[in-house]
Parts: sequence; structure tokens; C-alpha cells
Amino acid sequence: MNQNPLKIASLGIQHVLAMYAGAVIVPLIVGGALGLTGEQLTYLVSIDIFMCGIATLLQVWRSKFFGIGLPVVLGCTFTAVGPMIAIGGQYGIPAIYGSILVSGIFVVAVSKYFGKLVKFFPPVVTGSVVTIIGITLIPVAMNNMAGGQGSPDFGSLTNIALAFGTLLFIIALFRFFKGFIRAIAILLGLAAGTITAYFMGMVDFTAVGEASWFHMPSAFYFGMPTFEVSAILTMILVAMVSLVESTGVYFALGDICEEKLEEKDLSNGYRAEGLAIILGAVFNAFPYTTYSQNVGLLQLSGVKTKNVIYTAGAFLVLLGLVPKIGALTTIIPTPVLGGAMVAMFGMVIAYGIKMLSKVEFSSQENLLIIACSVGMGLGITAVPELFAQMPSSVRILTDNGIVAGSVTAILLNIVFNVVKGKKEVQPASLAEQKAS
Repeated sequence: MNQNPLKIASLGIQHVLAMYAGAVIVPLIVGGALGLTGEQLTYLVSIDIFMCGIATLLQVWRSKFFGIGLPVVLGCTFTAVGPMIAIGGQYGIPAIYGSILVSGIFVVAVSKYFGKLVKFFPPVVTGSVVTIIGITLIPVAMNNMAGGQGSPDFGSLTNIALAFGTLLFIIALFRFFKGFIRAIAILLGLAAGTITAYFMGMVDFTAVGEASWFHMPSAFYFGMPTFEVSAILTMILVAMVSLVESTGVYFALGDICEEKLEEKDLSNGYRAEGLAIILGAVFNAFPYTTYSQNVGLLQLSGVKTKNVIYTAGAFLVLLGLVPKIGALTTIIPTPVLGGAMVAMFGMVIAYGIKMLSKVEFSSQENLLIIACSVGMGLGITAVPELFAQMPSSVRILTDNGIVAGSVTAILLNIVFNVVKGKKEVQPASLAEQKAS
């Protein structure tokens, strides 16, 4: 490729745009659900963008200890949204970052051996977990479409019209466009909805005016982390699911870049993700994982050089140091955000179902694993008082629908598939993952 600086910069910006909506909407959703102030939300968005850049650079730079060394972009994982909201609501924000910190340390510790643990996370488990997480997020989207819980105009026709208008605009972009426009459809939908809301007098620019032009990341911005066992278990499960997904991305990129990945390369990749998660906890950002949308962009552009991704990472770091840019995203009205959430959270459910499509459905055991785990996860989310009378040692696994459903899936998979050693339900080998 011609190493033209302008061309590299433009391709880098394109990668930033492809992942920007995903990077920004996660802090908006989590911060909104936890009732953060405008100033806190601005910090959360800015530090997330900054850490996306740091995490990407950690992964692209191959060293002896960390980094897959492929043109991969990292961003905050949607799998963590539901758990973070649940943990924050139950134990407070410091518990979120305590659980993220421990999960990051766990990932670094198991990075060398994760290949041997994959058998406990075949598609029947990961697909069930992602589906459960998506289902638990939908009520958040519905409340936001109506204007947000506790808002004086909750459920007003204005809020509903704005929410569904945003959703329909996103659907129209997917229907009539392809490629890059589709990749940033959520971002365009949020922009269009906010512009419409502005003419309806529903946009307040106060947060943008009050935000500074430059800031430095602050360690433990929301206070020193606290550690709750159930919260930690939740985030470790989220991290494990993310590693399974990342493995597929690594092999896809290996194919595209015509590089053969060895076991050490995978360990370095996992370790880089663990370090990114730890840094996310320290600076009060999010857990980070590989973004598959940027792999698609890599295929579309045909440009495989790491210089482009280094440039994208640098852009993200610079954007994260400018709070006014982060503040711009916080002016998005709640109904507009809710309309986009329906599409995004629905896609989490759809992705979980897609993962489940790899399962051997002729096996009654697999059907029972899915039925019990999704049923348990949804049931406890809907009726959280079910196990209120149980000892605290048991409630560690039952207070959270995501934990309960995930543990159910893992245990039933061990009982039905791992112990029996059934060939057709074993997880894909590394070669098979590469082919997929």
C-alpha cells in the first residue's frame, strides 16, 4: 500500500467512525441508567473514548508479553452493559469497577491457559449468556423511549414519536444503504433524532458550554473500588464470553492478513484484553473487547496495514482528551437514545441467537440447557425476590439473573456434554474457528 499520510489518516478516521457509535452509546446507556450528572457523564464518555484508543494500541503493538499484532480495534463490550447497570443499581458504582478490576486480573492470569477452558464455553453456553444479557437490557430501552423513569412527561406522545422516529430512521438506513453507511447507522440515527429534538426545544447545550477543552484521565474518578462476590462472578463471566468472541475475530484477521496464529499469539491477545480491562477499571471506563465491525471495514477497504489502526488509536486518544467532544454526545435526548437502544439491544439478542445457531438442536440435552438457562436468567430478572429467603452464600449466584442463567448454562453443559464427552457438542477447534 502507498504509505501516503493523508490516505492513512483518512482510513484511520473511517475506523474511528465505524466503532464510534458503539464506543459512545455504552457510557450513555450505563451513565443514564445509573443517574449520573452531566459532568460525570461527560467524563465517562471522554474516558471511554480515550481508553478505546489505549486498548487498541495495546493490542496492535506486538510485544513478548501482550498484543496480537494484527490490525484490530478494541472497544467497550455490549455484553457488560446489563451487568454494569445491575451491579451499580444493587451495590453502587464503586462495585462496578471493583468487579471489572478483578475480572481483568483474572483474564491476565488465565490468558496462557484459556485454550483449555474453551470447552466450558461452547456456543450453547455463550449463545445462551448473550441472549440472556440482551433480554435483560430491553426494559432499559423501553423506559428510555418513554422519556426515562421518573420523568414528568413519561410516555408522552412527543417522546414516543421521537423514539420511534429515530428507530424507523435507523431501519431505513439499513434498508436502503450498504457498507459504511450501514456501519454508522446508529450514529446517524442518534444525530438525526437529536437534530429533530433540537427543533422541538428538547436539546440543552449547557453541558457542552460547561465542559472544558482539555482534561487528563483521573484514576478512580468515582471513588475507590469495592468488591462484591456476585458482581465479580458476573464480570468474570462477561470477560470469558468476550474472550471466546475475540478468538473468532483473531482468526478472521489472521486469514485476512495471511498470518498464521500460534498459541502464544492468542495468549498475548488475551493478555492485552486483560490489561485493557484492568486499565478500564482504574480509570473508571469499561471492559474492552475486539470490535468485529472494524474487521468488516478492513475487508471492504482492502487495507491491512497496522499503521491505519495505530492512527485510529491515536485519534481516539486525542478525542478522549477533549471533554467538549464527549459532552456533545450527552445532549442526546432520552427518547432518541431509547429508540436506538431497541435496535442495539435487539441486536444483542439476535447475536445470541446467531451464536446458538451453531448448536446441534437435534440434541435434547442442548435444548434443555438453553431452556433452563434462559428461563432462569429471565425469571430472576423479572422476579428478583425469588431467592430472598436463601442464605447469603447461595444468593451470590441467584441475586442476578445474568449470573444465575450463565451458571445454569455452564453447569448443565458440564453435566450433559463435557462429562459425557459427546463429540457433536464439543466447542469448535481452533482450526474450525479459523474456518468460521
